Amino acid sequence: MKRINYPFKREEIRDLRVGDMVLISGKLFTGRDAVHKRLHDGTKPPIDLNEQIIYHCGPVVLKDKKGKYEVKAAGPTTSIREEPYQWEVMRDYGIVGVIGKGGMGPKTLEGCQKYGCVYFHAVGGAAQVLAEKIKSVDNVYWEDLGSPEAIWELTVEDFPVVVTMDSHGGSLHAKVQESSEKLFKENL
Repeated sequence: MKRINYPFKREEIRDLRVGDMVLISGKLFTGRDAVHKRLHDGTKPPIDLNEQIIYHCGPVVLKDKKGKYEVKAAGPTTSIREEPYQWEVMRDYGIVGVIGKGGMGPKTLEGCQKYGCVYFHAVGGAAQVLAEKIKSVDNVYWEDLGSPEAIWELTVEDFPVVVTMDSHGGSLHAKVQESSEKLFKENL
């Protein structure tokens, strides 16, 4: 098990390899479809994303009577929807990591290699368990997009992920696809 702590360093991210189990502590920023589209269209982000990690997540967040936010569920969103934009977000904003589920495609893998980024897989179906790893909601940006699509600035502790695409061209998703196709053809 490896650990990475905020502030994240690109050199540390480049050392990660497919299959590494990682615990993340520090800042994460959520970002789903609307955030990626807005960034792709050239809108300057409200925070500096350089050497940050974007979590494909639309958290369930409640505000208490004192105005404090609490995350009740924070499961990963299917990442492939961000495939048209993700490599550009890596290039243009300097992110070092993306967390989601289901994997991403060849454009993102190429972006990981070119820009020193990794794709982390979080366990789908564990939204409440993952929410327990969120220690605070520090801010929210672009609320005009709606709660699930806004950028939530979160502080996490020991947030569990697995590297499934690395900056060296490794892709667990490609290996699984290749292996599945081979087995399928052998069993026809």
